[in-house]
Amino acid sequence: MGDEGSKCLFNFCPYCGATVHYAIEGRDGSVAIPVGAFAEPGFPAPTFSVYEERKHAWVSLPENMEHMA
Repeated sequence: MGDEGSKCLFNFCPYCGATVHYAIEGRDGSVAIPVGAFAEPGFPAPTFSVYEERKHAWVSLPENMEHMA
């Protein structure tokens, strides 16, 4: 259950248990992928920031990134 009351369906790696991706109720057709789930250097950079008020102080975000309102 999210902060706003919406539900999420998480999909985990069967070997290590890490979150691979998740779907948010009411956002049909969208899938959220935690960027830290992949060690692929060519993985696209994020373009949308969610929950950034909870980020570690040492994390910096690109200036042109879209932010959740």
